[in-house]
Amino acid sequence: MGVMDLFWLLFMLSAVEPLIRRRMLEATRLRMLARIERERGSRVILLVHRQETMGFLGFPVVRYIDINDAQEVLRAIQMTDADVPLDLVLHTPGGLVLASLQIARAVRKRRGKVRVIVPHYAMSGGTLIALAADEIIMSENAVLGPVDPQLGEWPAASLVRVLREKPLSEIDDETLIRADVAEKALRQVQEAVQELLADRMPPERVHELARTLTQGTWTHDHPITFETARSLGLPVRIDIPEAFMHLMTLYPQPTRQQSSVEYWPYRRNSPGSRDSK
Repeated sequence: MGVMDLFWLLFMLSAVEPLIRRRMLEATRLRMLARIERERGSRVILLVHRQETMGFLGFPVVRYIDINDAQEVLRAIQMTDADVPLDLVLHTPGGLVLASLQIARAVRKRRGKVRVIVPHYAMSGGTLIALAADEIIMSENAVLGPVDPQLGEWPAASLVRVLREKPLSEIDDETLIRADVAEKALRQVQEAVQELLADRMPPERVHELARTLTQGTWTHDHPITFETARSLGLPVRIDIPEAFMHLMTLYPQPTRQQSSVEYWPYRRNSPGSRDSK
């Protein structure tokens, strides 16, 4: 074999190797999903968003809940028998209100029990979906987020506040239009949250919680911890099964060749760990 033949062989192997690795990872995920479903007697659906890369150029692409996600989740729910419990795993920064609300309403209508599993975070639209579930199971350090609507780069609540605090003569036409749309968005999302929480708690509590989550109480990226969620009256637990935490390791971040976090992979009370005697 000549040098050029060896070069082309190595080139072909390097081109095929990522595809083989991806197929093996997908097969491992499917096997683990099947095992979790057998053990829990439920249907497991994952909505996982990682930052991805665009082709060979390597530009980062931020994923979020979109119409395609809603279509796929709705199809999975529709294909599941109505009485079968549903475990919906969420790992997402949020996304389109329309898509999130479609999923949330489908979850709300389920006859079988629905548990939303949050290993790390389910912000914005992810929280909107979680509100429709019978239970929200979080890891100890996982977070939810406010569901106040955003219009481009501006929080809807802040745009409405401009109308309240400045004379109309000092506000330009574009801001007035944005504020009008923002006011409608705030009302619509608050009504949607009240719809999802109806019959889960007293009406006055539903109204108060909907206002807290939608009307700009916090910044949009404010982390709602388990303790805060419980104090708000949400049906949260932190006894997340270890299998779901392990499942998340099978969804690696693809944007970097070298991980920015490294550690010795020991377990509690294993030989050589800090907790062993």
